[in-house]
Amino acid sequence: MNRELVKKIFLPLVVLVFVLQVWSGIASIVNEFPTPSDTYVAAFGGVTSEGDELTGVLSDPFYENNQDDKGIFWQVLESLKRVFAGFVLAIIVGVPLGLFVGMSKNAQYALNPFIQIFKPVSPLAWLPLLLFIFQDINMTAIATIFITSIWPIIINTALGVKSVSEDYMNVAKVLRFTPMEKVIQIILPVSVPFIFTGMRLSLGIAWLVIVAAEMLTGGIGIGFWIWDAYNNLNYYHIIIGIIVVGLIGYLLDLMMGKIADYFDYTKRGRA
Repeated sequence: MNRELVKKIFLPLVVLVFVLQVWSGIASIVNEFPTPSDTYVAAFGGVTSEGDELTGVLSDPFYENNQDDKGIFWQVLESLKRVFAGFVLAIIVGVPLGLFVGMSKNAQYALNPFIQIFKPVSPLAWLPLLLFIFQDINMTAIATIFITSIWPIIINTALGVKSVSEDYMNVAKVLRFTPMEKVIQIILPVSVPFIFTGMRLSLGIAWLVIVAAEMLTGGIGIGFWIWDAYNNLNYYHIIIGIIVVGLIGYLLDLMMGKIADYFDYTKRGRA
């Protein structure tokens, strides 16, 4: 077996064992804190160390009792719908705006101060205002994701435009390309890897934002599901929710990373 492959399997297992030991140590100190074994039972069903029989959250993720009582699959699906709605809006607006900023010094001077001011604003700061504007949970969550995830797309797209070689731009002048031809034939091919890097960062931010947004706005979604578990003192479900959120975030990042690598001609050329 390849030595690197052994390291990739063995080292994470060592870290996992360490994390489980720390987790068990916290459970032994903090009263009623879920142990790893009891959390496993809460996830997949069985009897806890205290003799309580639990139905596993992950053993029946598709149940639907009513509009407000659904399995974790539907909670995650609802969150993903909001995430991708806000994310797609951020792409539609952010990519052209980033191209404009990258191609025009005047646009950069005009917009850069506002980008730098609004970029670090927490999504929690936007929520009350957007909730007041839309008076709707879904629209508020989508708008919050859009506002907070658009900045990496704009910044990385503009960076991609600026990375275009001056020689390419001189060739475009010699060939008398129209502005649209210049964008399609020269700027976009060079900028695409940067754009997808921005999209990857943006999607990660969107997934972070949705959990916080749903905790405050309520309704259905993985964020509200975790907050509802806290209100019901169901600490098993909180830990399960955290793990599910982390795993889905990892898969989303992995997916966008693969797409970004596919469109990165420099990496494809080395492959």
